[in-house]
Amino acid sequence: MIQLRGITQHYSVRPVLRHVDLHVQRGELVALMGPNGMGKSTLLGVMAGTISPQRGEIIIGGRTRRASVDDELAIRRMSVWLPDHPWLPETRTGREFLIAVGQLYDIDDDRLMDHVERLLRLFHLDKHGDSPIRTYSNGQKKKAAIAAALISEAPVMFLDEPFTGGLDPSAILALRRVLKRLADREDVTVVLATQLPEIAEALADRIAILRDGELIAYDTIANLRDKPDEPLADVLERLINPHTLENIDAYFEGHV
Repeated sequence: MIQLRGITQHYSVRPVLRHVDLHVQRGELVALMGPNGMGKSTLLGVMAGTISPQRGEIIIGGRTRRASVDDELAIRRMSVWLPDHPWLPETRTGREFLIAVGQLYDIDDDRLMDHVERLLRLFHLDKHGDSPIRTYSNGQKKKAAIAAALISEAPVMFLDEPFTGGLDPSAILALRRVLKRLADREDVTVVLATQLPEIAEALADRIAILRDGELIAYDTIANLRDKPDEPLADVLERLINPHTLENIDAYFEGHV
């Protein structure tokens, strides 16, 4: 469904992605994980088409990004991109924003209006749906951005840190359940970046771990564990910062 071949990206002289190869199957939910500044957002931006890599190719649904106008438009129609800090039309109401996004994706009017109502209720925005987005709190703005991604009904979703940005526990629960249901249907493919091991553990079919711009691991959680009950947080530290757990033990050994 999604194939990355030899993706390399530099900012000035600093390498951010180094020859990344990645294959996401149709219907999978893949979590990108790794420390800050290791290339997760850049890799998602490359997949979503907002960043053109120096080298490599991106194939989505059998079409290559930027191979032709027709290929690029076809990919854009089938995918949606939620950046970590999304732009929102702050003078428009939440309802107007969702309707406009749905119309961009050619959602049938009756289906669109019903979906808007359900999303506003799901994220407790129904009382604010007809207020300008500029009056929303940071958490409400994040909910509106997530709702806009969902209203597209796109079969491919690229989500950068969707569970941060001031979401309350109710919204986190709602988004977790929705993404799980979508991925379980096997006709929606999701790639998301997250720093939260508990989220990845609950949702992801496979984990892709980036360190210094390189893909150092890509597998199921079960296969990444050294032992069956190893927490994902410990797996990540072992693979990304192997001395962290040793330093914690050493700290307490020296504590009086």
